[in-house]
Amino acid sequence: MTTVTEILSKLESLGNPKVRAHNAKYGAGSNQFGVKMGDIRAIAKTVKQNHLLALQLWETGNVDARFLAILIMNPKELSIAEVDAMVRSERFTHVADWFSSYVLKQHPEHEAMRQTWMQSDDLMAERAGWSLTAERVAKNPQGLDLSALLDRIEAEMPSAAPEVQWTMNTTLAQIGICFAQHRQRALSIGERLGIYRDFPVSKGCTSPFAPIWISEMVRRKEK
Repeated sequence: MTTVTEILSKLESLGNPKVRAHNAKYGAGSNQFGVKMGDIRAIAKTVKQNHLLALQLWETGNVDARFLAILIMNPKELSIAEVDAMVRSERFTHVADWFSSYVLKQHPEHEAMRQTWMQSDDLMAERAGWSLTAERVAKNPQGLDLSALLDRIEAEMPSAAPEVQWTMNTTLAQIGICFAQHRQRALSIGERLGIYRDFPVSKGCTSPFAPIWISEMVRRKEK
């Protein structure tokens, strides 16, 4: 499979109604086949890295093609302008999160983009900015003003778009988990705002409600 047409045909043949329904429930549009993640990863292993093909697949706007594109593109070959356009073009958060994990965090200019997106009025760019900020809080916090981040979260998260709330909440949790001196304030903000307090959680999974999430992760670290 070396062309977009061949890959789309393969993806269509692997489409699954249950996966399509699941994707639709979480915000995917009609431009999807509903391919299982395992099948997408298997195709990626066959195709291997192919940056030009990845860009062509991304341009289709198809959910499954974009998942595959993320796995076979080379982040270092993308310009800042290209990354910015790709972030803003995707509204399905599952694809956006894959893009953040496999592309944004690997891009050599991710810090510059993070700073720009933290001030963006585009909800998916802002979501990406908070995602990168949560990553930096956990792994490379030097130079971050954590008190100022908590100020923004406290003021902005209640009225933020759901897409942005999710990664903003992740940043709140990471601050509380990683920094004992800010933990009580992070817990208090999460408790007062109450965002995700009643979020349904599968057995064995940790709630995204910040006070529960922080407390559980700290408990595990201290065992």
